[in-house]
Amino acid sequence: MTDIRYRSVDINGSHIFYREAGTPGAPKLLLLHGFPTSSHMFRDLIPELADRYHIVAPDLPGFGRSDFPARNSFECLAEAMADFTDRIGFDRFAVYVFDFGAPTLFRLALKHPERITAIISQNGNAYEEGLGEGWNPVRTYWQEPTTAHRDALRVLLTEDTTHWQYTHGVPEPEQVAPDGYMLDMHYLAREGMADFQLDLFADYRHNIERYPAFQEYFREYQPAFLAVWGRHDPFFLPPGAEAFQRDMPAARIEFFDTGHFALETHAVEIAKHIRDFLG
Repeated sequence: MTDIRYRSVDINGSHIFYREAGTPGAPKLLLLHGFPTSSHMFRDLIPELADRYHIVAPDLPGFGRSDFPARNSFECLAEAMADFTDRIGFDRFAVYVFDFGAPTLFRLALKHPERITAIISQNGNAYEEGLGEGWNPVRTYWQEPTTAHRDALRVLLTEDTTHWQYTHGVPEPEQVAPDGYMLDMHYLAREGMADFQLDLFADYRHNIERYPAFQEYFREYQPAFLAVWGRHDPFFLPPGAEAFQRDMPAARIEFFDTGHFALETHAVEIAKHIRDFLG
């Protein structure tokens, strides 16, 4: 049985919750979740890897059991994760990113490329061709940031949409346990969460503006890179995974017959690819 510790640390006056497993001194692996979930999304992956790696999985500021940040943007999330890794002694580490966790990490990597030993991206995008139709309502808000368009995005925070995100594109939806999306709904119901998430949706356009900088980082540093992608993701499409090889020819790309939340159905298979990739 994997010994997972549940800890918290103060980062610039904000409480950051995190999960930790494995042996200090082993190769370090940071896990960064996405919207609308938390470090809970890694509950099945951590036991598959903890015998070989020292694993830390934080709840990003404003998500899960972590406090809301004083300032809300992806740049602030990246700064918080840079400070967090400093505090816990993660000076050089491989990182697994998903969804919102990807631009958070890529921003951190631009400032601290020496820290990153390898990247595993699960439906974590850095190319415009990877953006699916699921982004259309958000794009409308970017183009016309009216109250009506902002309010239209509130449907993305509902229980029905969260359940759909977990099950869309999964050949057998009954394989998806309800625990993940029900816990996400609990956290989405926190006071102030709706506006926090809507502000991040608005800020996401700045990630797209920085895609060229992310791609330049890939070309210059050629980090060891593995994409593990749910093939039927409505938000981040397979061409976004394949595009990584344009800037990193040695990148490995693996597709799975599932949707956005690939770990809900393929945690064991993804873990095997990670173990082979990281050696």
